[in-house]
Amino acid sequence: MWEIIKAGGPLMWPILICSIAAAAIILERLWTLQQKRVLPRELTDQVWKWIENGQVSDKLIYALGQNSALGKVLAEGLSNRFRPREVIEQRLQNAGRHVVHELERFMNTLGTIASVTPLLGLLGTVTGIIKAFNAISVEGTGDPRILSGGIAEALITTAAGLTVAIPALLAYRYLRGRVDGIVVQMEKEAMKLVEAIETENGQHTGMHPIPGDAERNQDNASA
Repeated sequence: MWEIIKAGGPLMWPILICSIAAAAIILERLWTLQQKRVLPRELTDQVWKWIENGQVSDKLIYALGQNSALGKVLAEGLSNRFRPREVIEQRLQNAGRHVVHELERFMNTLGTIASVTPLLGLLGTVTGIIKAFNAISVEGTGDPRILSGGIAEALITTAAGLTVAIPALLAYRYLRGRVDGIVVQMEKEAMKLVEAIETENGQHTGMHPIPGDAERNQDNASA
């Protein structure tokens, strides 16, 4: 391996660094974007039960916000549960934007690596060919071994650049699709929360008449 890197010339080092960075980002994002860490099952149903049973408290809201990405969005909705629906939806959207930004962390870097490494390989190809022609101009064409260094550098850097770029591009597309799917599911869960809050608030409104209404109704009936 060391001999291949050495034969590839100086541009092998940035390609090698890109490969390490891409591997680290892919592993970190695969771990972070697990279903159980981002969208825990039954979380929305559990929150709905809290609302129905009147168990929502600041402590529960804080714990919910620390639970997961979805939990942060739902916690924001619960914090504003007594406000109008338009305000709740706006707060949920703001929280969702922050969560999506966290989900897309390092994604642009991975996309950049997928785009840059083939160019680094192409640059290595050019420098290798230049080295080969310089060798021809100095030593002539009598010995084919003179060209071997430049040609090897050109081929190795091209292969290395593509070897890093192809998996990085595939991983970028896959992770981007996963994030998009998470966002869609998170929007659905947020709307369920809004409906639950609106339903519960409507029930409470119906259960608590305005003081004095019953007495006025009795007086009107007697008259």
